[in-house]
Amino acid sequence: MRFISTRKAPKAIGPYSQAVAVPNGEWLFLSGQIAIDPDTGAMVQSSIEAETERVLQNMDAVLTAAGFTRKDVVKVNVYLSDMAMFARVNAVYEAFFEGHKPARAAVAVASLPKGANIEIEAIALRNQ
Repeated sequence: MRFISTRKAPKAIGPYSQAVAVPNGEWLFLSGQIAIDPDTGAMVQSSIEAETERVLQNMDAVLTAAGFTRKDVVKVNVYLSDMAMFARVNAVYEAFFEGHKPARAAVAVASLPKGANIEIEAIALRNQ
């Protein structure tokens, strides 16, 4: 098991790792990302599109640090504070994955850390 950490994504705000690679680095389990700018520590919340972009950039940074790409992502869980934002999130999400379509769940939740409107977690399998 290998714990992944990069300064290009926000550090964990609790007792967890940004991601964990297992076994032999074949699988990668990414912790949920919210829209924290890793350079400033501030939340990005100007729009749900900007928030989603920041979340996906953070996720991409963790994938890269572990030697994976977004094309290796096989499962995604999206947590939204309001399902009315779903279509707008989906547009940003689709552009990010560039035609790659991992399995996905999207659920509404009562609240997220730091007042976030979206959190995304993922599982990746190294593309052999």
